Parts: sequence; structure tokens; C-alpha cells
Amino acid sequence: MPRFSVIVPVFKVQGFLRECLDSVLEQSYRDIEVIAVDDCSPDGCGAILDEYAARDPRVRVLHLPENVGLGRARNAGMPHATGDFLFFLDSDDTLTPGALRALADRLDETSDPDVLVFDYARTYWWGGTRRNALAHVLAEAADSTFTVAERPEILDLLMVVWNKVYRRDFVHKHGFEFPPGYYEDTPWTFPVLLSADRIATLDRICLNYRQRRQGNILSTTSRRHFDIHDQYERVFAFLSGRPEPASWQSYLHAKMGEHCLDILSKPDRLPPRDKAEFFRRTAELFRAHRPEGVAVAPELRVLEGSYAAYRAKRQAGRAGRELGRRAGQLRRAAGVRLTRGRTAPTGRRSLDPDLVLYSASSHQGVLGDPGAIYRKAREIAPQLRGVWVVRDEEAAALLPPDVEHVLLDSPQYRQVAARATYFVNNVNWPGGLAKRPGSVHIHTHQGTPLKYMGADLLERPGARHGFDVPQMLRRADRWDHSLVANLHSELVWERAYPCHFASARTGSPRNDVLVNARTESGRTGHGKAVRERLGIPAGHTVVLYAPTRRDYRRGGHVDRVDLARFAEDLGAGHTLVVRLHPSLATGPARGLGLAELHRRGVLVDATDDPHVEDVMLASDVLVTDYSAVMFDYADLDRPIVVHADDRGAYTASRGTYFDITAQAPGHVSRSYRELAWLLASGTWQDEESARLRAGFRARYCEFDDGHAAERVVRTLLLGEEMPRPATARVPAPAVGHDLLARS
Repeated sequence: MPRFSVIVPVFKVQGFLRECLDSVLEQSYRDIEVIAVDDCSPDGCGAILDEYAARDPRVRVLHLPENVGLGRARNAGMPHATGDFLFFLDSDDTLTPGALRALADRLDETSDPDVLVFDYARTYWWGGTRRNALAHVLAEAADSTFTVAERPEILDLLMVVWNKVYRRDFVHKHGFEFPPGYYEDTPWTFPVLLSADRIATLDRICLNYRQRRQGNILSTTSRRHFDIHDQYERVFAFLSGRPEPASWQSYLHAKMGEHCLDILSKPDRLPPRDKAEFFRRTAELFRAHRPEGVAVAPELRVLEGSYAAYRAKRQAGRAGRELGRRAGQLRRAAGVRLTRGRTAPTGRRSLDPDLVLYSASSHQGVLGDPGAIYRKAREIAPQLRGVWVVRDEEAAALLPPDVEHVLLDSPQYRQVAARATYFVNNVNWPGGLAKRPGSVHIHTHQGTPLKYMGADLLERPGARHGFDVPQMLRRADRWDHSLVANLHSELVWERAYPCHFASARTGSPRNDVLVNARTESGRTGHGKAVRERLGIPAGHTVVLYAPTRRDYRRGGHVDRVDLARFAEDLGAGHTLVVRLHPSLATGPARGLGLAELHRRGVLVDATDDPHVEDVMLASDVLVTDYSAVMFDYADLDRPIVVHADDRGAYTASRGTYFDITAQAPGHVSRSYRELAWLLASGTWQDEESARLRAGFRARYCEFDDGHAAERVVRTLLLGEEMPRPATARVPAPAVGHDLLARS
């Protein structure tokens, strides 16, 4: 029999689930069982749970046939628990290191109380942490066990289920269970604490309570907050069945009033049209359960009056505080209007259902995924009018003559942006672009992420230098669809961009050409034409070297490989093609030798080639370090070598979602000597290389089937149905379980 049964209800938290489970299973205290309840989650949570259960016998998974909600999912897990104590852990929260050992020691010290209450910290998506403001209550009660009657201040703590562990026999004796509803913790916690004969406390932060930017169920605007009234009715019903209900009636009556008024005061909880009804329901409940002869606290007397009086009182109390803040807001708003006035929709013109606005790579032209979608739309949906946003006249001059375009911030751009129904981009639209109701934003990204992105950069101050992460997320709030090529990307984007968008498992449109070239004749046709354009001799083996930028060096460029030596060591019959990261294209990297070597014919500098897919098609093998290009190149099923001689420095500065050397798409070199040997010996294309590549492709090219662009056009632009790409079950990571691990 384990000491702890950790019950984890799971629903739509795939971006946080691994971190939660790891925080439990990697505890030094191992006498536990984990009962994970998949509440019919529509994302990848069920597969993640099965993966953990397959490799750790302490994990058991219960897949519910239908979604039942948080409370009843916990109920479903309880009959399977065999531990001495029940621990209900929400699946987006985490335990702190050493938490279970500290809890076990405190339980031993207090001779297994009915309930042990411990401390927690709120951890915010932007990196901040705040401890429970009432932690002193836990410290002051640390001398011995007690009842609520002896220390009623314990009820002032946050009334949630997850900051306590419960003796299982005590829970079963009283038949406690969670009711359905939004606020299911309320009718659990009060009865449990009031029934406990022995309560103990632990003045230690054992849990990180994640404050999600979006997605927290209690922070959403909904009528479901009316559920609080039913839950308090359950609490009062419990009191009516106890021998001495009057002693707690007054306290819980006031607590109910405070709780409901707090919900009413939050601007993002109730729809405005429902606030008056919520107030009336609260006032009725307040009157119905008011104890006789008990004075009402001054702050609750508003519940004895009308909603109009309540609003007037709040407005009067706010007036002084708001005066200074509103003046500042007006000043800022005036500045915003000067900026947004150029790009905000004008007039009341209706949206054009056939107008699609495209942009790619910061308005550089018809590139990447948006370019592939645009070309497919012209082929199969000619009724759609596609217009490209380009940054300047120079970029416009490079467009094909039949591509309709507008210049960024021009009057024509404002007109098209005001009418377009669809917006397709792989970076982000300018902050001044106001999203009109009914418009649809499709974000394609720029590949599969290996390095930290979005909100995850908040933990990497060096890597986020120059990035305004909050502004980045405000722009991402406009996304409706996020295209993904694999489940890994889906997990990362939902975590790194905590916004309200739907993940579209379409595959990467720009990679259709790579998937369709995965044949013996793949080096002919398009690839042959690109070779001729780049000046590569016929019959040469082409080695594509594509390094990424380094965040640990100002400017991003580090000379990891002597390119002249590399080209020479490849020997006759080989051509070295170099493609730098786009952020390095105009920096010193070219002038430190690359441009000169290209001029002399020692190698080919393909950094400026607008279409990276062409460069990949022209090559025979890719040598890269941590560039996302490897995920695209795997679609070709051609050899890949990962040169990771500075992985420690790279992961320490930027952070990676998994160890690429442990889940590599081919052989790994950790020094230039190893790299040269791999290529000279022919090892780069041996059977082991093919085996590693196949596993990598199965995982990270999961949804790439050659029809991604068509799938986007038909399903997201035309509203038609089209089968999702056929996928195989993604295997568990070969080493560890670090798909989203912090390096």
C-alpha cells in the first residue's frame, strides 16, 4: 500500500501535462501511485498518459468514455486509490522538489491526521512567483493538530482541494465526493475541514499553482459562474445535518457573500448582461441563510439593497482611484490612435468572404507556408482573391508580375485589411492591425520548434533580448488557427503561446514539395534545375551546411566550422552549399569569409536564395546544428548529420524542448574531427543513419503527407471537409521523457 495516491484529472492540458507528471514521478520520495484520469480530453493528453504508464508502473490511467468535468473525474479516480493519503493534483500545476518527502515527514510527525494543509505559490506565465499571503496561518498552527473550532482561521485560507492531503479512511468514512459544477472545491473543502478531528499544517511551499494567461476555467467569461450559488446551497445543506450548525452558519454566510461579491466585481467573470441577475441570486441566497440576531458586516450590507445601489456604491468608491489612472490611459490611447489610425478598419464596410491577405517572413514576399497556401488556392479556388503585403518597393519588385500586392502601411493596405476575411501569416501581423469580428487569422509558424519560443523565452533573459514577449502574445491573441506538422509542435505552441486558438493538424504546406520528392527520381527535375542555377557541377554530392544563430554571442554568429577547410576535406566530387540563418544574412558572417569563398568557387553561398525548399531539393545530405530546417529536411528522407559541438552553451542560453543529440535524425558529431570523419568515411549514409532518420521522421513529420496546402485551403478557407493526414502512433521518446523538458 503506497503512502500517497496522487489523483490527477486531465483535460486539454497537453502543453503542461508532462511537466506536471515529471514533478511527481521525479520526487525523491517514491512510495506513491499516480491515478491519471483522462476526462475524454480531445487533444494528445490520453496518449501522453499511456506513454508514462508504459514506462512507470506507479502510473495507472483511467480513460473516461465521456467528459464529466473536474470534480467527477476526481471521483472516478478515488475508487482506484490504495494509498494512505489522497492528493488531488490539477494537471497544469506542479509539485516543488522534495514536496512529497516533506509531506510524508510531517504526517509521521503528527501521527497521520485527517487532513494536512500545506503552502503553495502562484507562478505566473510571465515568470513571476507570489507566495500565499496567509502563510503565517500555517506557521502559527504548526505546534500540534487541531480542529476548526480550535483554529477557525484555517478557513480563511484559499478553499481549494489541492493544497491539502486527506487520509483515505477518513474520506471513505464520511463518504465525501465532489459534486458536478464549476466551483466543486467549495462543497468539498468546507465539509471536510469541519468534519476533521485532527488537522495539521506544513509551513512549506509544496505546490506551484500555475496562473495561466488564458485557459483557466474560473477566469473565463460565462454564465457558469452562477454555479457558485448551487455549491453554497450544498454547504448550507451539510450544515443543517450537523449537531451544532449554528456555530458555523454565521461564518459561512459571510464567506458566501464575500465570495459571490468577489466574482461579481471581476470584470472578466460574468457577461455584463448577466451581472444584475447574479446580484439578485446572491442577495436571495444571502437573505435565505442569514442567521437570526447576527449583524451584517458593513462590506456585505450592499446585498440588502438593490443592484442599482450596489453599482452606485462601487462607482463612487472607484472614482478617486480611477481618476489618475484614467488620465494616463487617455494619454496612452491618444498615442495608440495615432499609430492605429493608419491600419484600423475604416467605415462599416462588410468583410469580403473571398478576400485573403497574405504575408510571410516579415512581409518579404511569396515565401514559406503562406506562399504554398497561396499557390494552391490559385489552383483549386480561383474565386479567392489573394493579396500580398510586402514591406517596401524593393520587395515588391521581386514579386512575380501576376501577384497582387500592397505596401505595408499604405492606403491600399488599410483598405484591403479592412475588407479581408482571411489573414495568413508565418510571423505576425503588426500590432496596429485591428481584428474585425468575423475575420479569420491563420498562423503557419516557421517550422517545428526545437529552441524555446514565445512565453518560454521569459525564462531565458539573454535569448529574449529585443523581444517584447507580452506584445508578441497580444498579437497571437488574434490567431484562430495554428498549423502544426506534428504533435510535438502542437504541444509547444499551446504552451509557448497561451492564447485562444485551435491547432490545425494540417502538416506544413511548404513541405509538400519535399514530401512529393521523396522518390528515387527526387534529384532530377526541380532539384536538377536548382543545381544548375546554383552552379553545382553535374554528378557532385552536395553537402548542405545550415547553422543557426547563437544567443550566447552578441549578433548571433559564431564560427563553429572553418568553411574553407570543410570544403577542402570533402574532397573532389563534392560541393559545399552554405545557408546561414536569415537573421545572420546581413550581419558580419558573410564578410568573415563566406562571401569571398563563394566568389572564388570554393563553396556556394545560398543564404540569399528565397526558397529554402529549393536548396534542400538540390542537396544530398544536410549538416546542421540546432536549426529547425532539419525537421523539414527529414521529409526528403535524405541523410542528416547533427553537429553539436557547443550544445551545452546553446541549451544554457536559449533552451531546447528536447535533447537533439538523444533523439537525432542521424549521426551526431561533437567535434569537427568527428564531423569530417563521418563524411569522409561514408558513415553519414549507413544503415544506422537510415534507422535514426526513420524514427525522427515518424515523430516530427507526422502530418506531412504532401497535401497540407490543399488541406488548409479546403478546410480553413473554403469550409469543406478533407481527411486528416494518416498518422501512425507516435512512439515514446527513446531516451528519458524530455519532449518538453527544461534543459
